Amino acid sequence: MRHNKKRGMKLGTDASHTKAMKKSLVRALFENDRIKTIDVRAKAIRGDVDKVITWAKKGDIASRRLAIAKVGDKDIVREVFEKAAQGMWADRNGGYTRIMKLGPRKGDAAEIVIMELVTEPVKAKKAAPKATVTKVEEAPVEEAAEESAE
Repeated sequence: MRHNKKRGMKLGTDASHTKAMKKSLVRALFENDRIKTIDVRAKAIRGDVDKVITWAKKGDIASRRLAIAKVGDKDIVREVFEKAAQGMWADRNGGYTRIMKLGPRKGDAAEIVIMELVTEPVKAKKAAPKATVTKVEEAPVEEAAEESAE
């Protein structure tokens, strides 16, 4: 039966090939910290990468097993968990990847992007200065009436 088989991005292939391609791209991103791919594929794996890093920040054995199932390589998962334990993403609550557009590919005009892991710490937002309200003195009613009469 085909119950609930329609969800997710297919990326132009059948489901098993899509799953293998996403696993391969996630593995390549964690190995190299940066990959060059098309925009649709980068957006498709962004959620998987965020899940693995969130599991790495959690750090327990169940999270490690889930990450191994998602990435498919124990050594890469060990490296990601060690980076998370050292506090690489400790101050960040998501948004572990950055996608930078390069432009269209020559052959088929597919949008090419560079996807990379974000390593720099989160910058604290400066609070905007509060606007101060100054009260303007009102003109007396008698003077205003005399001016309008003239």
